[in-house]
Amino acid sequence: MGESLLFTEIREEHLSDVLDIYNYYVLNTTVSFHTEPLSLDEMRQSVMNDDPRFKSYVILSWDNVIQGYVLIARHKSKPAYDSSGEISVYLKPACVGKRIGQHALRFIEKRAAELDFHVLVATVCAENERSRQLFSKNGYEQCAYFKEIGCKFGRRLDIASYQKILGGT
Repeated sequence: MGESLLFTEIREEHLSDVLDIYNYYVLNTTVSFHTEPLSLDEMRQSVMNDDPRFKSYVILSWDNVIQGYVLIARHKSKPAYDSSGEISVYLKPACVGKRIGQHALRFIEKRAAELDFHVLVATVCAENERSRQLFSKNGYEQCAYFKEIGCKFGRRLDIASYQKILGGT
């Protein structure tokens, strides 16, 4: 399936689908630590910005159906972190387990290397075993673990952070 996937920068016409994907995880899972669905404007601010280094991309099947999205966001707002990016991958629930996440990581890592990122970081809910395995199997090392740092659905939740050093600056 990976060879038939296309990645294109998120545009206005993609926002509704991207919002639906994200809000599914907000409402039904601990994948996102948002506790209320985002509005279209909030999603726009989250995935669309003017900085050419921090971009979001929809993942399209060969027939142009959105399968999910992947992004590089600013890791921290201080200049010393400019060579680091925070990555996230969100897939439609029906697309999970089809190796799309692995192809999304390859794409975003290639894009990050072209943009001269040195390190990529991903932070996931510790009970999200699929994401933890995705990052571990693709060369990311667990570099942090925070216990009971979030609360959702009346439960205290841990997070784990993973990093991959790409090289570059």
